[in-house]
Formats: sequence, structure tokens, C-alpha cells
Amino acid sequence: RSSFVKSNTAGPAHIALPYALTSFSPLSPDEILRLVTAGHPTTCPLDPIPSSLLQTISGDLLPYLTSLINSSLTAGYVPSVFKRARVAPLLKKTTLDPSDVNNYRPVSLLSFLSKTLERAVLGQLSCYLSQNDLLDPNQSGFKTGHSTETALLCVTEALRTAKANSLSSALILLDLSAAFDTVNHQILLSTLSELGISSAAHSWIASYLTGRSYQVAWRESVSAPCALTTGVPQGSVLGPLLFSLYTKSLGSVISSHGLSYHCYADNTQLIFSFPPSDNQVANRISACLADISVWMTDHHLKLNLGKTELLFVPGKDCPFHDLAITVDNSIVSSSQSAKSLGVTLDNTLS
Repeated sequence: RSSFVKSNTAGPAHIALPYALTSFSPLSPDEILRLVTAGHPTTCPLDPIPSSLLQTISGDLLPYLTSLINSSLTAGYVPSVFKRARVAPLLKKTTLDPSDVNNYRPVSLLSFLSKTLERAVLGQLSCYLSQNDLLDPNQSGFKTGHSTETALLCVTEALRTAKANSLSSALILLDLSAAFDTVNHQILLSTLSELGISSAAHSWIASYLTGRSYQVAWRESVSAPCALTTGVPQGSVLGPLLFSLYTKSLGSVISSHGLSYHCYADNTQLIFSFPPSDNQVANRISACLADISVWMTDHHLKLNLGKTELLFVPGKDCPFHDLAITVDNSIVSSSQSAKSLGVTLDNTLS
């Protein structure tokens, strides 16, 4: 994180918008009850009682739960007790050496009630963004009716259509390093202001992002609390949606180079289809990736070119090409297959 330049903390110039979200509306007791009982009863050491028990007795606690959640929504403030995380290291594979810390994946656990509060905000924020057409149409993550399956269908159908039209395609799968962890709060809050989120609604999200901490649990020991000054919370309900808003402007950078794209959270896939006569393919893709790299640096994200993959899919009756793209002194070479959202694609789409 120290490699990133300090962001400009000045807010955007005020522009009158035809839409605005100034506050989150209080919920009725029945709505609160549905949120509590519909949530998956995850286990977190920060919960005072097991979440499954809380769901069972939620009817008796409903006046208190309603007051707690609605007070937060109307005041634009998230209680500090809801901004703590417990991190548990989880071995990536049982066959790996447990004495090597690099073989562990940190799993962030949040309290059940904090995620219930997030769901109360998620519903209203998602509705506002959808009604005002503020979501990236090429983002499949965390949208109703969308999934990894729709993202994969969109990409593979674009490749098949190009192939049928005797156009070859390059599929570039971008890899970001710890993307959720390096989100800059000032840039994110400025982006939300530009989307018409202001007043108490903006204050609530600012409160949600700031003052967070985590502790690492290992066996019977727990570390001292550590402050989280960047990023959106791992394991949270709102984090993925906030990340997709944070990266929305990346789409215009990609489109300006004539490439199409599709995203699922921080998974971004670029598609460039071209006729066999085009001899500037490598240069155009390199220029696009160079601008993406600049955008990433400006937004405190890091493009991992070492793990970025390139798949060349020849069009019908078109020759194969060994594409090699050079960006920031790194070479991205085409391979015969690439893994996208858990599915392995090959260069014949078989």
C-alpha cells in the first residue's frame, strides 16, 4: 500500500443530478424479522450468542433489534462493535505444509447482526442504483438474476459469435492483487457522491468504512486489534457491491480502445475480436493494458501481469497466432487454455 501515491481527498465539484439517495429508510419490525431469520446462521466468535439461537428468539427481541438497526440507518452511523472482524487462517489444501504461512488463506468473520444491518442497507442501495441505471451493465457480480454462469455465458457467446463471423478473438483475463484490501476510502466516497449518494446515506457508508479493526485467531490465542485503514471488509455483505461501484469507471478505459469486457466482482475479462488482416492486434491490446495499469495505480489497485492470462481463439477458417503482449516490461503470452470463474476454456471453445 505504501507504493501508492496519496489520493486527492478533495470531493467532486457539485453537479445537480436528476436523482439522489440522501438517507436510508427505517424498516418495519416485520422487515427486520425477515432479514434476521433469512440470513445464514454463520458462526462467529464475536457473536454474544449463536446466530441460530438469535434467529429462534428473534421474535422476543424484535423491539430491540428494530431500534438498533433503524437508529443506525437514520443517524448515518455504524456502531463500533459492528466494525470488528475476527480473522482465521485456513489451510488452502490439506496436502500443503501447515508450517508455511504462505499456504494459508485468511478468512474474515463478521458478527451476525452487523451483516443483518448491511443487508438492510444493501436492499435500499441496490434498488436506488438499479432504478437510476447506475450499475455497470457488464458487471454480473451481486446483481439479481446474474451469476458466474451469466458472466461465463456472456463471454463464451461473444467468442462463439466472433468465430462464426470469421473473426479471431483474444480473451484477456486480468488478475488483481488483493483487490478488495487496497480500495481507497476517499476515492470510493467521492465516487459515491458522484452517483448521487449524499447526506445521511453518505455518512452511513463513511462510518461503515472507517474505524474498522481485525484480530487474528490462532488455536487458543487472539492477536491485539489492528486497524483497517483501506479496503472494503472481507466477508461482508456490502463490500462486493461497493467494490463494483469503485471500479465502474474502468469500463470506459477499456471501451476507449475498442475492446469489450465483462466482470464478476474483481474478475475482469477483456475481449478483442478482429479480422485476419489486422496486424495491429498486439499493439492495440498492449495500449489498452497500459492504460488499465495506469487506472489501477490511480485507484490504488495493482494489476498482476504475472498471473494475467491470454487466450487466442481463431475464427472460422482463420490461422492460429502466438500472441505476445508487452506491458510495463512484462510479457503476457497466449496459452492453449485459461481458467475463468472455475471453468477451463480452450482455444477451440470445446
